[in-house]
Amino acid sequence: MAEQDKDQAIDITETIDRAENYVQENKKSLAIIGGTIVVVVGGYLGYTNFIVKPQEENAQKQMFVAERYFQNDSLDLAINGDGMYPGFAKIIDDYGSSNSANLAHYYLGISYLKKGQYDKAIEYLSKYDAEDDITGAIALGGIGDANLELGKNDEALKYYKKAADWDENSFTAPLYHKKTATVYELQNDYKSALEVYQKIQKDYPTSTEGRDVERLIAHAEGMIK
Repeated sequence: MAEQDKDQAIDITETIDRAENYVQENKKSLAIIGGTIVVVVGGYLGYTNFIVKPQEENAQKQMFVAERYFQNDSLDLAINGDGMYPGFAKIIDDYGSSNSANLAHYYLGISYLKKGQYDKAIEYLSKYDAEDDITGAIALGGIGDANLELGKNDEALKYYKKAADWDENSFTAPLYHKKTATVYELQNDYKSALEVYQKIQKDYPTSTEGRDVERLIAHAEGMIK
């Protein structure tokens, strides 16, 4: 990370932990989201049944081992495979049109974020086509984290705002609003930081961030005076 006040540094493990927990708890539903295809013509039905569906089923089977490696923090094996089973990178190459390959972009981006390979994290998280509100926000927030670690505070701020605004769900929005405010503080823009903290207090008072926000509001107000 670029030189920043250590007390104000953003802990990217918050993004990683929420990403891991959410995907592990919901991976079955994530694997089938978007799988319902509207059949327009009979020929397309045949294409779906004999090409798309088998490809998706095979991709899901291949994903299982990589997911286990990811869960166990064996990131190199999750990314590259173990010689018998493919990692997320090969799943993307082999099953590019499948929903599982799309989800592999998400896994791969988070894996690179954990490894500190921030450019690659941005590359793969940017290619993830979010199929639900939570992972969409986490992917954007992960891009924000990676940019912050690269010292690109303006880019980080942009993606934290996008993540916070992504459906404004109570699971991720307060986290990314807080990160947005923290970047404002790093830029000495305490007025903007205060406005974001006040939004957390008003809209997400029972969230983890909301329960701690009074202290942050007091700090920002003190810096403005």
